[in-house]
Amino acid sequence: MKWLIYLIYRLIVSTWRIQVIESPGLQQSLANRKPVVFAHWHGDELSIIHLVTRYHLSTMTSTSRDGSLVDFVIQKFGGSTARGSSTRGAITGFRGLVRLVKIGHNASIAVDGPRGPYHEPKPGIFELSRICDAPIVPTGVAAIPSRRFEKSWNKTFLPYPFAKVVIVFADPITPNELQQSQNPKLLLKTALDTAQQQAGKIIAAC
Repeated sequence: MKWLIYLIYRLIVSTWRIQVIESPGLQQSLANRKPVVFAHWHGDELSIIHLVTRYHLSTMTSTSRDGSLVDFVIQKFGGSTARGSSTRGAITGFRGLVRLVKIGHNASIAVDGPRGPYHEPKPGIFELSRICDAPIVPTGVAAIPSRRFEKSWNKTFLPYPFAKVVIVFADPITPNELQQSQNPKLLLKTALDTAQQQAGKIIAAC
């Protein structure tokens, strides 16, 4: 089953018309080989898993059955994972992700956690950024046409074959900026929503 899902997903991805927008700040970080933490909303992951090789990504995957499937697909695309969730193995998974970032991987995290609330950043990404001295890169995604799974709490969506997919990587938010902010959660949420709106505008103009 895992192989079948992976092969179907890879086939679908190969048909997408993908446009990736990198901010100057991200380009500079990548050129300097400085690890970054890509932040995205839960539900966007099916549109960005295929980028794990391009950006040398690592992430934390759930120990659940669904998490095992995602873990398999990510590793087959060349990504690295640490296993854990908010209910099982959270500390072990977080420590594993820290270790991967410190040896040179970039990280990718769904910042609103595995159970929500929807589009509300949780503290983990800020702690990862602080410990690893890694800027956070807000990520916005839009795709048309796509199938949205409305019954899921996070409104996960999967672009259809031959869909137009736009991924926007905004300017990184540095650990120093987060420390100086009176409300880092609001700062990140605003940046994520802005990146998503930008991706949507590009899609609408196509």
